[in-house]
Amino acid sequence: MRETILSSNSYMKSEFPFWITRTSQGNIQEHGHEFVELVYVVRGNGTHLFQGSRYELHAGDVFIINPGETHAYEVAPGGQMEIVNCLFMPSFIPDALLAELEITDSMDYFYVHPFLTHDMRFNHHLNLNGQEASHVLGLLEGMIREINARSTGHKTIIRLQLIELLVLLSRYYTLMPPHRAHPSPRQLDRELTAKRIYGYLERNYEKKITLQSLSLLFNSSIRQLNRLMREEYDRSVFEVLHEVRIERAKHLLLETDEKVIVVATMVGYEDQSFFNRLFVRHVGCSPSQFRSTG
Repeated sequence: MRETILSSNSYMKSEFPFWITRTSQGNIQEHGHEFVELVYVVRGNGTHLFQGSRYELHAGDVFIINPGETHAYEVAPGGQMEIVNCLFMPSFIPDALLAELEITDSMDYFYVHPFLTHDMRFNHHLNLNGQEASHVLGLLEGMIREINARSTGHKTIIRLQLIELLVLLSRYYTLMPPHRAHPSPRQLDRELTAKRIYGYLERNYEKKITLQSLSLLFNSSIRQLNRLMREEYDRSVFEVLHEVRIERAKHLLLETDEKVIVVATMVGYEDQSFFNRLFVRHVGCSPSQFRSTG
């Protein structure tokens, strides 16, 4: 059965791509979405189905679902699970703002390390309690109040509160007990840089990305960037970018009626013939054939 892809238009406006609510969560069928979804479990228990695997959820759990990924929820009959759902487009916090605040590293670390590394993503996720849980919930509730009241300056306050939340969660994650033997500082730094690059590509696949721009952003040479990605993922930077884009294109071909040339543009390719060749290489058939048999 084809999963549902939720559009950002259902929840947020293009000029302010953000939405947040606190709700009792019941069973939700498998779905994906165009936006980033940050979830905080306030109380209760449930099961999270992510990309075909099942993970138990408990109060204090925090996790992120990224654009194009699919997940679902199950709550036992008679059970209850209350969550805060925070939805935003990757563009909601511009890279330029993060650079000005000198927290780009922390933001990428938050996105990537606990939430984008598939072998540890939910087995070693962030679980909060005590003062840490109260602090996070307070920030989330503050954003809920701001978006409901819509008083003067609420957009600025929400952006700043979200940045504070993400950096704070990054700090909490770094303080978690290790789940395996510590790698050397140099090895850890190389792994984290590769994961930051991967996370950046997943969130910005539709943009014009060059090795030169990535080199400046991550303060590494082009040769070093590709070496790090090959060590961690056995693929070059652009091989990873093409994989991310093609996966997103597959969802768009199945879930929208946009022409192939439009889909190609939406995932970052201006040359449709180049997009078609890449698609055939990765999927084994043309975009049109994939759509007709999907």
